[in-house]
Amino acid sequence: MHQTPSMRIRLRQIVIVTADLDAAERRIVGELGVELCYRDPGVAAFGLQNALFPIGDQLLEVVSPTEPGTTAGRLLDKRGGDGGYMVILEVDDIEVLRRRFDVVGARIVYEARADGIVGLHLHPADVGGAILSVDQPDRWGEWPWAGPTWRDHVQTGVVSGVLAVEIEANDPAAMASRWAEVLGLGLAATNTVRLDDAEIRFVPAGERGEGVAGFDLRAAAPGQRRETSISGCRFRLLAAA
Repeated sequence: MHQTPSMRIRLRQIVIVTADLDAAERRIVGELGVELCYRDPGVAAFGLQNALFPIGDQLLEVVSPTEPGTTAGRLLDKRGGDGGYMVILEVDDIEVLRRRFDVVGARIVYEARADGIVGLHLHPADVGGAILSVDQPDRWGEWPWAGPTWRDHVQTGVVSGVLAVEIEANDPAAMASRWAEVLGLGLAATNTVRLDDAEIRFVPAGERGEGVAGFDLRAAAPGQRRETSISGCRFRLLAAA
């Protein structure tokens, strides 16, 4: 399968799911030094509530079910608690990828639209490990999903960016190849898909089964390196080289 024509593809938003939104928010603010920027009323249509936090110009979203029978709630049950949920990429030519998804057999299960942005959510069974969404704002770098004033809430005293997503898979090589095929990207390293600004790594699944297991964040302090667990996900703080 050929790679897509040259286009920009970057990691823009990571999403975790939790049964206790308040507790997750306290941990995120307290340990990552970030600030709440928005609660999207639109997620109520999916039986969810949420909170969004900018990490530099990327976003961390936390969702929590408010009613039974939600996709997020089923994931909580399947994996035995909180964990990773979605990976959202910003692209500059969504129509090229829409055509590609049809060719490689990746079903679009939902098309999200708001003023200034459109996103395509793929069926997790056709990709593996997470709900993958590719989103195109009208202007590169804008992000209407995070509300009109999200840039006013950027705090970079502790972390300033998302460097990597780590996904656990029963067959890491096969899942990495599938993500690369769906996105039209090559494998940059062993079981790793490289985006413009970050990477997605695939590692062997543990006892909780397949799913997003952790994130690497850029730490503000030189030489800083530490790891914590929030809502079932590992957060590794790594200083830039």
